[in-house]
Amino acid sequence: MDLPAGHNTYSFDGFLERLNRFDFYRDDPFFARALAHFVGEGFAGLDARLKAFSPKVSFRWRAVVERIARPELHPGVEHFDAHNHRTDRIMRPAEAERLEAEIFGEGLFAERTTPWERLAKRYLLHQLGEFGIMCPIACTEGLVALIAQFKAQAQPEVLKILEHCTEGGSEGYGIGAQFMSEIQGGSDIPANLLEAVPEGDRYRLYGTKFFCSAVHADYAVVTARVRGSRKIGAFVVPAWLPGDKPRGVRNGHVINRLKRKLGTAELPTAEVSYSGALAYAVGPTDQGVANTVGIVLTLSRLAVGIASAAAMTRAAREARMYSEFRQAFGKPICHYPLVNLQVRELVRAAQRTTAAACKIFRLYADLGCRLQAGLFGDEGPQMQLKRFALRELILIQKLVTAHEAVDAIRKSMSIFGGHGAIEDFSSLPRLYRDAAVNELWEGPRNVLLMQASRDFARMLKAAAPFDVLATILDGAPPEVVGPLAAELADLANAAWHEGFDPRSLQRAAAWEDFVVRLFAAYQDQALTEVGAAPIVSPALSSLPEVWL
Repeated sequence: MDLPAGHNTYSFDGFLERLNRFDFYRDDPFFARALAHFVGEGFAGLDARLKAFSPKVSFRWRAVVERIARPELHPGVEHFDAHNHRTDRIMRPAEAERLEAEIFGEGLFAERTTPWERLAKRYLLHQLGEFGIMCPIACTEGLVALIAQFKAQAQPEVLKILEHCTEGGSEGYGIGAQFMSEIQGGSDIPANLLEAVPEGDRYRLYGTKFFCSAVHADYAVVTARVRGSRKIGAFVVPAWLPGDKPRGVRNGHVINRLKRKLGTAELPTAEVSYSGALAYAVGPTDQGVANTVGIVLTLSRLAVGIASAAAMTRAAREARMYSEFRQAFGKPICHYPLVNLQVRELVRAAQRTTAAACKIFRLYADLGCRLQAGLFGDEGPQMQLKRFALRELILIQKLVTAHEAVDAIRKSMSIFGGHGAIEDFSSLPRLYRDAAVNELWEGPRNVLLMQASRDFARMLKAAAPFDVLATILDGAPPEVVGPLAAELADLANAAWHEGFDPRSLQRAAAWEDFVVRLFAAYQDQALTEVGAAPIVSPALSSLPEVWL
């Protein structure tokens, strides 16, 4: 019998009850299986640590993130205090600052934290969709790795910065940022005009950076041109000198304004002008481009791959759970073949991306968690092939998965129908906007495709195409490697980079298609190695038999 108007008792509580008790690690059998496969012997200890860590992410921290994501709580900047002193204080919710302190307090870059523990915890944290914290995590990793690479030559002040960011101090852990983009071009670091003026064994910076994320950080990696040179150096710049932070006195710079962005809105991104900021060189001042791209940006690209896998996993998981709950025309929508097929494809995409991210990280760990600044080093041919494989896999993973994440989250939103666009109904609109911004960071698609083409062309002068791709597609059968190697030999040596005639345009399109298919082959191999497992525990699935 129909109820009178105004007496509709429909409720989403059944869906919310399962969603709100989902543990990101314990209730995701696939991620645990992927870790067990790629970690190997040390998995048992890692599994125990993740089971202790995951409830914080899945419940308390998730609830905090949902609250601080509201537009009225987005960051702002207070340029002057009440007495007309220039402070450029970044204004964020106190709850966001506490959450950041708690997450950094996990000591992700401390000596006690293993590389795999760091990877797994970041994967779980990225499912929160809170780039106000996860971007600084990625930036801090780059800063730490850059200093560590040149630790033997580092000044005492720089070593203190390294210790602050890895082991913390009396006021918590140091937070890093990276300021490289200038108004004339973000990816074109060699065109930087910001000037570094020598002052004894230190430098003073003069000029403006146009896109500075995590501007609330304690330290930033900044690229600058050394006065009297055409070369670019890499510098670590404290945001405040000792004792100045409580007084609001910044280290020789001002924040001109904060950017209004499509996504990652919880992350304060600014334009910064330097007028004599004290800076410390890290590494040779004529090799800043190679060091920042090869170490700092490469690690950030690795982080984008992890973030994309995490976002796709959460989106696919919640789409699947909602499709089991929501009924239309008398039955759950997952019983309709088009919906069922779409959800299956979303789950498989998340699994392929996650498996590939773990496999790439295993190669990174096997190579000592050390990146090579340039394309070639002084190691033997086989090791050079492995380092090249890591460099290109990180680059290609970033350009492919960041693109796929946007598409996957959009499709997940469609499973929710009109509710998919409602900001406080689910996390998916926020994840969607964040993914769109993530695709642009650390080199947009076209820049990375060009870089990959140039890298492969140089490597093919030293190694055969089959050997290069057999190393990249580690474990793939010859019938997969062979045809791709033949294509690579043809495409990588084609001079299409500068022209826009019909043949050059055709070759450019062919290269993009090749790169996407190459990484798809890598993802397929990684997923085959991991094997089958659901992304939602059967205990939290109301209709598990639908997915068999």
